[in-house]
Amino acid sequence: MPKSDLRLDILGTSFSISADEDAAYLEDLLGHFRAAVDNTQKSTGLKDPLKIAILTGFLLCDEVQKIKGQAGAEGEQETEQLTLDLIARLDEALENKSPR
Repeated sequence: MPKSDLRLDILGTSFSISADEDAAYLEDLLGHFRAAVDNTQKSTGLKDPLKIAILTGFLLCDEVQKIKGQAGAEGEQETEQLTLDLIARLDEALENKSPR
């Protein structure tokens, strides 16, 4: 996949990044980050761009961890159910094969 460039102009600084993602994805990601920054500014009243960036990054990491935890719990439940179903099938197969 070709690299895409994105110009970041946020919190009083500007720079460009290049990533192995398509431009639409990067724009969407930037939009999500901008919304998170705006939310952090509104909810905390902070004015210092560095503090806003750090707190926003921390809050986004919190979101990621919570999503990972939910996905992990759902995956564990699914694995447990699949295991129980497999055991039930094996039990049934063994009962049908045993001499009576």
